[in-house]
Amino acid sequence: MELFEQIRRDRRLDESISIRGLADRYGVHRRTVRAALADPVPPQRKLAERRAPVLDGARELIDAMLTADLTAPRKQRHTAVRVRDRLVTEHGLVISYSTVRDYVRVARPRIAAEAGRSLDEVFVPQWHEPGAEAEVDFADLWVDCQGQRVKWYLFTFRMSYSGKAVHRVYQSASQESFLAGHVAAFTELGGVPVGAIRYDNLSAAVKKICQGRSRVETDRWTIFRSYYGFDAFYCRPGRDGAHEKGGVEGEGGRFRRTHLVPVPAVTSVGELNALLAGYDTADDARRVGSRTSTVGFDFAHEKPLLRPLPAEPYEVATTLTPRVDRHARVSVRQVSYSVPARLVGRRVRVVLDDEHVSVYDGQALVAVHARSTNRGSQMLVLDHYLDVLARKPGALPGALALAQARTSGVFTSTHDAWWDAARRAHPDDDAAATRSMIEVLLLHRNLPAAAVLAGIQAALAIGATNPDVVAVQARHAATAPDSGIVIPLPARIETDPRPVPDLTAYDTLLNPATTTETH
Repeated sequence: MELFEQIRRDRRLDESISIRGLADRYGVHRRTVRAALADPVPPQRKLAERRAPVLDGARELIDAMLTADLTAPRKQRHTAVRVRDRLVTEHGLVISYSTVRDYVRVARPRIAAEAGRSLDEVFVPQWHEPGAEAEVDFADLWVDCQGQRVKWYLFTFRMSYSGKAVHRVYQSASQESFLAGHVAAFTELGGVPVGAIRYDNLSAAVKKICQGRSRVETDRWTIFRSYYGFDAFYCRPGRDGAHEKGGVEGEGGRFRRTHLVPVPAVTSVGELNALLAGYDTADDARRVGSRTSTVGFDFAHEKPLLRPLPAEPYEVATTLTPRVDRHARVSVRQVSYSVPARLVGRRVRVVLDDEHVSVYDGQALVAVHARSTNRGSQMLVLDHYLDVLARKPGALPGALALAQARTSGVFTSTHDAWWDAARRAHPDDDAAATRSMIEVLLLHRNLPAAAVLAGIQAALAIGATNPDVVAVQARHAATAPDSGIVIPLPARIETDPRPVPDLTAYDTLLNPATTTETH
């Protein structure tokens, strides 16, 4: 460009200079001088066509693979690596990965265009009114909880204007968790968007997808929306509708990459949610994209524009009335939970929320379980079966409730030590030893677990296997937990060195005839 400008300038300053003179002055060909004088813009340089002989036998094969991808499932289409592997293993070609990669990059959009498809969709930038719109999404999240890697679900609620987001983790993507996430988000934000909130077609909200944007919503979801006073906008099903709530889609990925890598290790859902709340607060200082203001600054502008919250939060728990089966269990969402055996055959009231299953007999709370997400599983409490086991002691060793109590740590090694001692004391009567164990377990209903364990340890220390001894020691430990001592008991005496007392004088008192004759 500069060369052409200099040639044209010299010609303007001295029109007598010849083309040969200009060519000699700048060391170029006369054709270049003529081109510069004819047009100030240099002509585009023709690029040499580079051939890749190794592709001569592979182009048709690669095109065939990419053509087949047009009708293949989205997650089972050829990558450049897979294309290269097939060329090597199935067709015996010697070809590098970079050669295949470069060809696939150009060929894939060409083949899609020839088939009347476009790999690239054009999106129109959108503007969101402050306080008007939000987006919601559920995403999978892997967590290390108590030594096991489990899949939980990350609920994300994002305000479209400011980018302010609220995150919560739940063990399942149930309707109770879905509603609880909204309540938590509305409470954290201090209000409700005045416009629409965008959603996928989650089963927690949508019962049936109709033509276009029409949806048949679940009854509880309709009531929930009416309670808080907001509208729902449902995206197109599948991948085609993902961009319609692209803000929350990107936010979920950003949040996981930023705060949840490596895989978080926690002991409970509550512990992780406490961490997420701190991360949300810290994210108020970040900037979205090329914005000059922070998330917290923009949200402070839109918060006063939100619709005020109702006086009371919505009760997200679901109430059910199942019947207790013959195994003292109720079935809730394909999971069995134990209740006291005395309730067999009766209907009870179950309150199901996102974390717990609470069972009521009338107004009395009779059982509380952590909600299980494993369909077909059983959540049993050993105490619920103790009254039955007292009559059927032989069922205790193989009871599923006992196995779960051992796994959870409720039935400890101290209990096992007591049971073993009771068996040694009753070598010919295993039922009596088991009943003694059950009597000790029944103490947990009225005494703290630590006190009962202290009572067991005190009894074992003197070799006593009487449940009454454990009860006495446990009550003392419960009433004086800080004393650090228990009631001292004498050690068992196997042999007494003293002579047997002589009771002859007492025998004469018991015989009136002998006493009369003596007098």
